[in-house]
Formats: sequence, structure tokens, C-alpha cells
Amino acid sequence: MSTNVLRTADGWWVVRDTRAVRIETKAVTTADLLADLAAVRETVREAAASGDTGTAVADLVALSPVTTPCRVVAQMVNYRSHARDSGFTGDIPPTFFRKASGSVSGPGEAIVRPSHVQFLDYEIELGLVMGAPLPVGTVVTEQDLPSYVAGLVVTNDVSARDVQLTKTQFYESKSYPTFTPTGPFLSLLEPEEFAHLLDLRLKLTVNGDLRQDRTLADMIVRPAQALTLLARFQTLDPGDLLLTGTPGGTALKAPPKAIEKVGALLPPALKWKAFFRSQARNPHYLRDGDLITAAIATPDGRIDLGEQRTTVTDAQ
Repeated sequence: MSTNVLRTADGWWVVRDTRAVRIETKAVTTADLLADLAAVRETVREAAASGDTGTAVADLVALSPVTTPCRVVAQMVNYRSHARDSGFTGDIPPTFFRKASGSVSGPGEAIVRPSHVQFLDYEIELGLVMGAPLPVGTVVTEQDLPSYVAGLVVTNDVSARDVQLTKTQFYESKSYPTFTPTGPFLSLLEPEEFAHLLDLRLKLTVNGDLRQDRTLADMIVRPAQALTLLARFQTLDPGDLLLTGTPGGTALKAPPKAIEKVGALLPPALKWKAFFRSQARNPHYLRDGDLITAAIATPDGRIDLGEQRTTVTDAQ
């Protein structure tokens, strides 16, 4: 059974249903905690033996279970439904990009929209938290994936679309502070549980309206292959984070083919002006006061990463 770990300003906690028991560890960073899994296991054993119910989870303020600084890497267009929404056809080459780890925020922290950003978008993603070094040249198979990945987290790859598209700049558009809400839990998986990854369902709502709802079966490049491809050029260490792509349902969608062909004939400045004029009528972009809920779990509850609830606020 997977073990859910919560992080607060006071330390680390093992979550048991609606209660949490403090872990006796000196770990400060996620990497420290992953090096002290014996303390996590001992907390689970002692809580079960003693009946210690600990503290109500609702009384704790969860921080991101992924501490920073760390490497934050993301996959682009890695779900078939998102590829269709984005207008891609045929084979899509696996593509990675980096996010600043300063964008990582807690699961209940507000997402702050910079004053110059008009088209703010959401992207629920499964995050893989590394538990062992991944040197350049490593080949990861489905069987040894548990040797490299310690656990899973809910993430939201928040995106400033007007920055991303006009400047073709993924790093800036996805790296503003609070643009990677993470948690609430770090779900530490047992090796046999990795066989159930494709059953994980990603759900995101905005103000109660369901926007994204897909399982990992919709994924194009799965975690073991993604780590192998990434390891061609990128080293990862314990505590580093890989965002594995988002399913369809984001606010941004490709324009119809006829409009796309006309747009291709326009000078770039006019093309983007026309595109964003049309996007201004799209009600799905995030606005001040919007409430986003994001959750990832298997239908049977065997793996449940919890639910993050974040509000959008405009920068003052």
C-alpha cells in the first residue's frame, strides 16, 4: 500500500485517512526524507501498533512536498487528447523543457497572475519525484522504474499563454512564482504498485466545472521511456521533479483549420493580434478569484495523491 507523506513548516507527516502522524526525522529537504525512508516506515508501524491517530490533516497547512531548489523538468504534448486539442497530427517527437524551481508552490497557495499576463491557463500533470540518481546514459525499463522513482505528486503546470506563444518561450511562460502548485501528498509507492500507473485518473475543475479528466492510458510517452529519453542529456537526482504532460481540456486550443490557413498569410504581429482577439472571448482562461481543484487517484483508491485547491489572484 502506498504511503502518503505531508510536509508542513513543522516537519514531515505520514497521512492515515484524515489524520496525520509526525515522522521523527531530521530531514529538511525531499532528498533528505527519501534517504531516511526507514523513519517513514517506522512511523507507519508505530502508528498502526499504538493506534496513534495523530493530528487532523485539516488542521495542518500543507507545503509542497517537493522542496526547492531542485530540477523541475516537464514534457510537452504528451497526451493524445492534448495533441488533438493543440492541432497536432501524426507522430509527435518527445520534447522536454525546464521550469524554474522557484515556481513550485504549495497545494493551497494562491496562483498569482502577473499584471502583464492576460491568458492564464491550467494543466494538471502527474509529477514523478526521483528517489535515486539518474546518470546520463541510463536506460530505464518498466521493471526497474521503481528503482529510480520514489513517489508521485499532483502538479499544475500553470502557463502564461500570451508569453508562451508570442515569444515561443516555455521557460518564462511557465516559471513565474506560484506557477507549479505541487502536492498535497508525496505518495511513496511500493514496487508492485507501479503496475497500476495507467489506472491513475487526472481530474481538474475550475469553479466546479470539470475541465480535464483522463487516465494515464492516454499518455504518449510513458514514464520509463520518458526517463530514458531524458537521460540522453540530463542528469536527475533524488528530490528532482518530472512533470509528465497534461491531458486535453486546457483553455488553449488550436484554431480551426480554415482560420489557421488565413492566419498563416498574415505578418506575425497581425497574426497574434487577431489570435488573441479571438481568445479574449474564451471564458476558460483563469481569472481573479477562480478556484482550481486538481486530483489524481486510481478508481479503487489504491493510489490517491490527494486534492489541491488553489485560487487565482491578480498581482497587486
